[in-house]
Amino acid sequence: MAVQSNFIDYVKICCRSGAGGSGSAHFLRDKWTSKGGPDGGDGGRGGHIVVRGNEQMWTLLHLKYKKHVIATNGQPGGGSRSSGAEGEDIILDVPLGTIVRDVETGAVEFEITEHGQTKIVTPGGKGGRGNWHYKSPTNQIPSYTAPAGEGLREWKIFELKVLADVGLVGFPNAGKSTLLSVLSAAKPKIADYPFTTLVPNLGMVSYRNNRSFVMADIPGIIEDAHKGKGIGHRFLRHIERNATLLFMIPADSDDIAKEYEILLNELNLYNPELLDKPRLLAITKADLLDAELMEMIQSELPSSIETTFISSVAQQGLTELKDLLWKYIA
Repeated sequence: MAVQSNFIDYVKICCRSGAGGSGSAHFLRDKWTSKGGPDGGDGGRGGHIVVRGNEQMWTLLHLKYKKHVIATNGQPGGGSRSSGAEGEDIILDVPLGTIVRDVETGAVEFEITEHGQTKIVTPGGKGGRGNWHYKSPTNQIPSYTAPAGEGLREWKIFELKVLADVGLVGFPNAGKSTLLSVLSAAKPKIADYPFTTLVPNLGMVSYRNNRSFVMADIPGIIEDAHKGKGIGHRFLRHIERNATLLFMIPADSDDIAKEYEILLNELNLYNPELLDKPRLLAITKADLLDAELMEMIQSELPSSIETTFISSVAQQGLTELKDLLWKYIA
């Protein structure tokens, strides 16, 4: 059965900008002037396709079925040097963290990171220049105009990278969704099988003195995720947009240190810059451990990362975890 979700993080759209209006080759004619000079106005610019950042949005769902967006053409110029009307721009609102790629080259053209920020995706054609521009002492009656620019037809990829203060990194069933459901009002799907989380879930975590931060539960990583295995690329794309990374490994894992190295290696192979982000390691299901086992596990873990023990179900160590996270993101 196909997974139904309102979270859409990838769409491909054909963007068609408007053509410019033609310039006018008009000559002044009125009841006082039978053979006046050139007064043809410029044509209007064709409509742009524009994207605009909207902090109230968190998905590209509204663009899922918008396969073609078409701006209108500019209007032709008129007499008395009157310019034609510009074509109407098409404005596409997108969540913050949206990048736009060219389909043919795959190159990232720009990223939307601020509310109200606008970028032209596909520019409209320039309006043609009217004949009055070309009057000169040697050419008093120019009958020609500059041609108008044509509109463009370009396929673009809109891709969303989740923006959050804390991103949860771990294998499937590491307890990421459970932690988010306990710390915030988010209600992610939770079950005891791999890839319960197929799309990112965002939750607002309350902290001391009416402060808060955003936590993202992102689809679980697996070994060779950087090659696209499993849903690796979807995971790794979203993790790029998190300020701090919280690695999560269950206390009952066969080899906690090895799992941490695998997770770290996947991030490094996908994008080495991910390793520059602040990171913290949480050992989950700590209610299964006594003090002696915690000490033994701690001794086997790398000293390069700060480690804490938590249990979402038993509500153990969660206040300490939030204190540590705030220290990293504040």
